[in-house]
Amino acid sequence: MSAVKRLAAVALLLPVLLVGCQDDESSAQQYSTGGDPTDSPCARVVSAIGYADLMLEPRGREDRQHFEDAVTGRLAEARGITLQFGDRLPSSLRGAVETVKATTAGLSKNDVPRERQVTLLKQYRAAADRIVAGCA
Repeated sequence: MSAVKRLAAVALLLPVLLVGCQDDESSAQQYSTGGDPTDSPCARVVSAIGYADLMLEPRGREDRQHFEDAVTGRLAEARGITLQFGDRLPSSLRGAVETVKATTAGLSKNDVPRERQVTLLKQYRAAADRIVAGCA
């Protein structure tokens, strides 16, 4: 087989091989890196909430929040961590976890109208506070 034909064959097979690797269970539902699978779910979720809070206006001033990329990025990270670890939190926090998942779905996007962002942020804050208190 000529070098050109070999290169063409590899180019055609590479996407198939890569897709097969993506179905690996070890990467399914993996939203964070650098952690140990045995990490405390509470520690991971509370940490992500705290990290997002560093970019947020103080409680009660959500209407003054600017939703720039850094803020939406941190809220997206909180969403990912909650998606990955939230189901392992105490069952008493299930409602708060679902609220964080739902609110951060909108808060992690830039195309959500501002009024909706403020409403979602208030709902997120209340649920996040319940998680932090419930994990203490």
